[in-house]
Amino acid sequence: MKLRTLPIFLAFLAMGFGDAVGPFVGLARDEFQLSNAVAAMVPFTGFIMFGLLSVPMGVLQDRRGKKFVLMLGLLVAFAGLMNASFGLTTFARFLLTILLLGAGAATLQVAGNPIMRDVSDEGRFARNLTLGQFVKAIGSLSGAVIPVVAARAFGASWGVIFPVYAAAIALTIVAVATLKVKEQKPDRPAATLGSCLALLANPYVFSMVAAIFLYVGAEVSVSAGIPLLLKDRFGIDINREGLLGTGLFFTALTIGRFSGSVILTWMAPKRFLVVTCLLALAGLAGLFLPSSTLAIASFFVAGLGFANIFPLVFSIAVEKMPSHTNELSGLMVTAIVGGAFLPPLMGMVADQTTVMAGFLVPIAAVGYITWVAVANLSAAAGGDHA
Repeated sequence: MKLRTLPIFLAFLAMGFGDAVGPFVGLARDEFQLSNAVAAMVPFTGFIMFGLLSVPMGVLQDRRGKKFVLMLGLLVAFAGLMNASFGLTTFARFLLTILLLGAGAATLQVAGNPIMRDVSDEGRFARNLTLGQFVKAIGSLSGAVIPVVAARAFGASWGVIFPVYAAAIALTIVAVATLKVKEQKPDRPAATLGSCLALLANPYVFSMVAAIFLYVGAEVSVSAGIPLLLKDRFGIDINREGLLGTGLFFTALTIGRFSGSVILTWMAPKRFLVVTCLLALAGLAGLFLPSSTLAIASFFVAGLGFANIFPLVFSIAVEKMPSHTNELSGLMVTAIVGGAFLPPLMGMVADQTTVMAGFLVPIAAVGYITWVAVANLSAAAGGDHA
């Protein structure tokens, strides 16, 4: 790992802190005595910022630079964490923290993904971006791990996570502030909101943005549906053994992202995208097997397949259209809002049929991404490098 990439990897770790909204749902419900419906505002408040901020931040980035936007995201997230570090006296104040943390994470995604290209050696962008997603996964896992460790080892409240996150982001701010980046500037007029939306009219761009939208929605759907599936089909308790499937899925995501950074040293990104999509489909198909052991193992296989889809789709699109890096980044990070839309659709299908049938929603989503992956590989075989 080059020294100049270290601050960017720290920024990816900070991005992962935004994913802590999932574990926060149950914690906040107990802390503030909320109903399930009100507690659901926690992830919605975080995810909605991706939809609202990503394209405007992509436009700002095209004018002010990636490092400026990266620092802005870190400062916004830091402000939110400091708000919570002095005590969460009301649910409204907690939601403000989640809002700012989500805004910071969205801004970091817009800047962090493309700036990795600027600090990476030739031909190492896809590998470094995949490794960055592995680091982000560590940040995501910390949202569930830190409160447990704090309570069991130190008898501390789950709120200790906020000053811990704030300290980590403060370190990242210092590291990024001292980083010298030679940003690749496109030889064209600065991006506007209109140019971003016009780019979305490009069929290739639309297909890649849709792939991100469906991927994030599918990942959130699967991770949320695992305990429900195990209870519905096999009578496994959600609050105990049911979490095993969720834990295996997230562990597989972490392992898969690290492994992907190694695999990309010898396999071309477009080919690897096809392989990882097929692996995800195989894992999801295994859920239909009539055995709880095989179903739980299938969650692990699916996690390995899901692990590298986001960085591969992103890097392939940027490498194909490098002059539109900032617009692409804004559009693709906006597509992360898919995590707020596919899970309710999966829930509606499950309510009308069965929980098992609800999993057809993420299967269809990954099926579309596989089609996009095969189309990219076919186009590469016809002229580009795979």
